[in-house]
Amino acid sequence: MGPPAELFSRRAALRAVGLIAVGAGVSTSAACTSDSPPQLRLSAGEVGGFFWEFAGLLASVAAETTAADIIPQTTAGSIDNLEALDTRRADLALTLADAAYSHRNQNVAAVGCVYENYFQIAVRADSDIKTVADLRGRTVSIGAPGSGATLVSHRIFAAAGLSDPGVVREVQLSMSDAALALSNNEVAAVMWAGGLPTPAFADPSTPIRLLDLGALVADLRIAFGTAYEAVLVPDDVYGKHPEVTTVGIPNLLLVHPDVPDRTVARLVSVLLDQSSALVPRQAIGSQFLDARSLVMTGAIPLHPGAEQEYRRRHG
Repeated sequence: MGPPAELFSRRAALRAVGLIAVGAGVSTSAACTSDSPPQLRLSAGEVGGFFWEFAGLLASVAAETTAADIIPQTTAGSIDNLEALDTRRADLALTLADAAYSHRNQNVAAVGCVYENYFQIAVRADSDIKTVADLRGRTVSIGAPGSGATLVSHRIFAAAGLSDPGVVREVQLSMSDAALALSNNEVAAVMWAGGLPTPAFADPSTPIRLLDLGALVADLRIAFGTAYEAVLVPDDVYGKHPEVTTVGIPNLLLVHPDVPDRTVARLVSVLLDQSSALVPRQAIGSQFLDARSLVMTGAIPLHPGAEQEYRRRHG
C-alpha cells in the first residue's frame, strides 16, 4: 500500500507534540442538556499506557472546566479504539496515525493531533540481540490483539526483511504480560508504542535495552508514508542504556462525526487552554500542545466543531 496523499511533517508536528486520551462510558445523545456537561465515552488503551494516563488527565481537566464528562475505558489499543468509534461504543478514540489511515472505515473526524508516540523494541540488558535483524528465529511479542503496535511491528519486520512466515515467532501480549514474559525469558524481545518511559518496562529488577531503529525509518517512509519519523530516545530512560533512534508516530484524538460541534469545540478549548495540566509522567522529550500541531491531522479531516474553534482562536 502506498503512502496516503496527505501526511505529517514531523518538523511541524514537533513544534507541539502533545498528548492524548481515550476511554468509554455514556453516549453523547444521552447527555446534551444546557444544565450538564455532555457525556463522552473515550476508548483509552491499556492501563499503564500513555493513552490511558492521558485519558485520566483529560477527563479530570474536562470535568473541572465543565467542558465534558469524559469516561475512559480500557481497550487493547488503536485498532480496538477505531472499531469502538465505528460501532458507536465510543464517542472519542485515541489512535496511532498510521492505524487511522489504514482503517477500512473512514467515517471519522479529528479533534486534533495531540502528541507523538515512540515505537520501542526492548530486549533484556544481558541479551545477545543487538539489531532488529537478530530477531530472526526468536520469539517476540508484537503487541496485544487490537493494538496499533501489531501493525507497526509487521511493518518493521517488512522493512528489516523479516516478514516471511515463521521467520520471527510472533506472540501477542499486553504490555504488562509482555514485560513479565521478557523478565522470565519467555520472549526474546517486546515491541510496543508508548511514552517514555513506559511504566510496564521501567522495573529496575529487569534491566532492558532498546534496539536502534534509525536504519529502518527511510524504508518505512517510502513504503508506508511520512507519518513515520526518526526520534531520539535519551540515554538511561530505562536504567542504564545508550541513546538510540526509534520511530515516532503522531497520535490522533478522533471523534465520531455525529458528536455536536459545540461539544467538540469545548474539547479543543481544553487542549489549547489547559495544556500544562495534560502532561503524563511518560512525556520525556518535546511533547506539548499548540494550535499549529493540533491541526495537522493529515488524511483525517478535522471535525467541523474543531475546525471552527481553531479558526476562531487563531484565524
